[in-house]
Amino acid sequence: MTDRDRALITELRPLLAAEAAAEAPAAGADAEDIEQDVWARLLRYTRMAGPPADPARWLRRAVRAEVRCALRRTRREIPYDPTRAQPWVGAVAEPLALDAERRRALLAVAGQLPGRCPALVRALLSGTDPTYREISSELGMSQGSMGPLRSRCLGCLRRMLTAEVGVPELRGKER
Repeated sequence: MTDRDRALITELRPLLAAEAAAEAPAAGADAEDIEQDVWARLLRYTRMAGPPADPARWLRRAVRAEVRCALRRTRREIPYDPTRAQPWVGAVAEPLALDAERRRALLAVAGQLPGRCPALVRALLSGTDPTYREISSELGMSQGSMGPLRSRCLGCLRRMLTAEVGVPELRGKER
């Protein structure tokens, strides 16, 4: 850890503690867990792109991103309550398995997209919920070009999936 990293941590620690304490209850998460995840995200980010230009702004966005991740985790988790009957494992496992299969199929089709689209779609579907800034630095492209490229890639992906799945027939109506 460099002196610059230590100075950045010292500068951001009070802000991170306040932001995490304010945002964590909405996700049903501990503020300390959010803080730890943000520190890990900052470490990864500084290794890839150097220190953020506006550290306070970056930190606030990172806290919100980690809170969104925590919300997704709490939706998937089922807390153990020994006083209640526990759900049948298949009732929980089947939707998760189907979602995983859909994700694999989507990524397989996305791999057939032209140009930078496969890498962009994989980054957008990443479970780490990266920001546009993180994706753009990872892919080596400007942040401003990601929106139009994303639109083109998703349009192409939509056409490919429509051709693969087919258009459902109208039922109950005469044509």
